[in-house]
Amino acid sequence: MNSEQLKKLEDDLWDSANTLRAYGGIKAADYAVPVLGLIFLRFADNKYRLVESEIINSFERDKGSRMERSMEEIAIEKCGFYLPPEARYDYLLDLPGDKKAAQAIKEAMELIEKSQDTKFQGILPKDAYFNIEAKKSDILTELLRTFSDIPEDASGDVFGKIYEYFLGKFALSEGQKGGEFFTPTSVVRFIVEAIEPYKGKIFDPACGSGGMFVQSAKFLQEVNHDLSDIYVHGQEFMGETVRLAKMNLLVNNIRGEIAEVNSYEANPFESYGKFDYVMANPPFNVKTVKASTVKADKRFNHYGLSKTKSKKDDKITDANYLWISLFATSLNETGRAGFVMANSASDGRNAEYEIRKKMVDRGIVDCMVTMPSNMFYTVTLPATLWFLDKGKAQMDCKDKILFIDARDTYRQIDRAHREWTEEHIQNLVSIVRLYRGETDRYLELIAHYIQAAKDTVSQIPDTMQSFHSLLTATLSNLKTYEEQSQEKRTDTQKTNLDKSQLVERISQLTIQETLEVPPTSAVDSFDESRQDNAQQKQFTRNLKGIIDSIESVSFQLNSDKTALIELLKESDKQLKVRNDKGWNDLELNKAEKELSDAQDIMKKSLETGNYWYDQLSWLQSKFPDAQYADVVGLCKVADHEEYAEEQDYSLNAGRYVGVVIEDDNTTEEEFRKKIFTQKQSFVDLCQDAMHLEKIVIDNLSELII
Repeated sequence: MNSEQLKKLEDDLWDSANTLRAYGGIKAADYAVPVLGLIFLRFADNKYRLVESEIINSFERDKGSRMERSMEEIAIEKCGFYLPPEARYDYLLDLPGDKKAAQAIKEAMELIEKSQDTKFQGILPKDAYFNIEAKKSDILTELLRTFSDIPEDASGDVFGKIYEYFLGKFALSEGQKGGEFFTPTSVVRFIVEAIEPYKGKIFDPACGSGGMFVQSAKFLQEVNHDLSDIYVHGQEFMGETVRLAKMNLLVNNIRGEIAEVNSYEANPFESYGKFDYVMANPPFNVKTVKASTVKADKRFNHYGLSKTKSKKDDKITDANYLWISLFATSLNETGRAGFVMANSASDGRNAEYEIRKKMVDRGIVDCMVTMPSNMFYTVTLPATLWFLDKGKAQMDCKDKILFIDARDTYRQIDRAHREWTEEHIQNLVSIVRLYRGETDRYLELIAHYIQAAKDTVSQIPDTMQSFHSLLTATLSNLKTYEEQSQEKRTDTQKTNLDKSQLVERISQLTIQETLEVPPTSAVDSFDESRQDNAQQKQFTRNLKGIIDSIESVSFQLNSDKTALIELLKESDKQLKVRNDKGWNDLELNKAEKELSDAQDIMKKSLETGNYWYDQLSWLQSKFPDAQYADVVGLCKVADHEEYAEEQDYSLNAGRYVGVVIEDDNTTEEEFRKKIFTQKQSFVDLCQDAMHLEKIVIDNLSELII
């Protein structure tokens, strides 16, 4: 399933489910978790189906021997859960006539939990389905049918994207409340890629629905590590969200525990100095935490407390630095942390300044990344990603901090929301890896982009040939129809055709007989496995030359198509004889759509080729030697003198990376000519406007008279 098919499926599923919600008069808050539960059932069935034969074969093979195990044990080992017949999706879709959907779904959820450990008991939604069914009797049946559209062979990645899509939609529906359990996937993905949780214990004390853990598992799978290499610990205050997080662990077969606690007050996992990795997106700027709650807790007071100066006031100024301290103190001696934090924390003063200074001076602050605004559903202001590394304090780079300003790196999803694409993430993470001296990782990414570019460019000639062939055939058919219809034309048609000179224009229109597509051998023959920086840069130059040449040919094809479509439209009105089958027999009735479709395919292949060129060019132009270098407006490695003495321990990336001053390399004389030309154009437009204005006024005056 490609990205476009997945997007359509997501939209269709949401539209259908949301229509049912609105029709049933159900609030989004009451609808979210039950719907996610049904998506869970669909995916659980898909996942179980893939390993069902293995489960049965294993059971039958060992049956009656000393190795004999129950079907439940084997199923949990192979996919994380066991599905008895009454929990299968097909059974729920085709219930016996006397069975109500809500009761059947509840029983299915109970049966799935029955074979699980205690920590996964009571996590799946059950009684909420009765409330939905009471609102509208057939809504659950319709929802089950809706989610049956998720293909049976849909992978865990597809399910994860659908699941996250619905989480995001419910977050939008519920505003701040929905945002409590959802962090955009691209943000989580960046954190995971930067701290690389290959093996060990992962902690998220504000875990929401467990997105950090799911992306960690996905990262391990992509680098061919076993999921058993990690064990996750999550803390979450909202009970409903805790159940979502546990559901996420269960369906993704992730080992771990989620505790329903207030992280300010409780420490169920004894986190101090314990974890290999910490990832989190905590609530920002909370001002209700009492100092008495945390002042004796070494998780929070190790670097100091951000308490108000007033002796009478028992409140923390805000909880931002409580969270930062918690993340830092939860790491073991070599642990890494990545977390989201309000921008204001980067420059906090008074007690916050002292805490930040201690952390920086101890060498644990590794990297600071300023994010674009509007990346979150419930926070419009830009946030900052902090990366801590306890192991860095023992290295030569102890007194250095990498700053990245990524405010201008994003894709606009809609008017109010942005995200990072996978390539945005990889490009930004490449800066971190080059800073760590991992040149081989950078070259591997370039090689990946080269392979993608090669695959794309190799397809472009075929798309152009198809478009050219269709243009040629369509013009030929139009000329054939013009000849065949001569004797069938009415006198009025003949008169109109003479006036418009349409027949002459059809006969004069030509399309180049043979399409000369520029050769792509310069990129096709490149061996992407040869990860040599100089050769990779040469590939990018070759790619640019080929794309430029191809675009000049495509420009002519597009011009030919525009001229042909114009003639087709005129011919449909003036040339086509009424009720003449010949027009349809020559397929001129559908020619415009077919030409547009072929043009879109060619256009998309060219856009994709340009896209991969842009990724290659972005990285290679900024890091031409495949080594880290400061880039104005993007990244800067600051030393102790810069961040301590010059910037007084500010961790705001914008203070370090600088601002790019655009220079188009235009001379003063060229600039004067450009301004003069634009001035003349403006004067001409103004005169035309005055002329048209006079015509309109004169015409109106005649009407009034």
